[in-house]
Amino acid sequence: MSERTEARLDELRATAAEFAAAYAEQKYLEEFRKSKLAILMKKYESMGNCSTAAAQDREARADQEYITLLEGLKVATEKSERLRWELEVSKMGVAIWQTKQANERAERRVYGA
Repeated sequence: MSERTEARLDELRATAAEFAAAYAEQKYLEEFRKSKLAILMKKYESMGNCSTAAAQDREARADQEYITLLEGLKVATEKSERLRWELEVSKMGVAIWQTKQANERAERRVYGA
């Protein structure tokens, strides 16, 4: 394999590893969001001013800690999706290269080159 091809494969391996970490962070925050909501609802219940689940939910979702978590989830999702699309674009580039190579081989067969 050429040095250029090997270098590109190394870049893709690094991007894949970075994507895996970003995806794991995104999934973790998605799951933790549910726990954080429950923790905050319990907090508002123990304060005594929110007796219904709807009131606890409302207060928990308005809490700055929950909003901060959502902002972190937004950043994690954006990073994960950016990396996923980098990998997809690379796959498309490989498919285009394969098609070009197949066309060149077919052309050589036809013209005997």
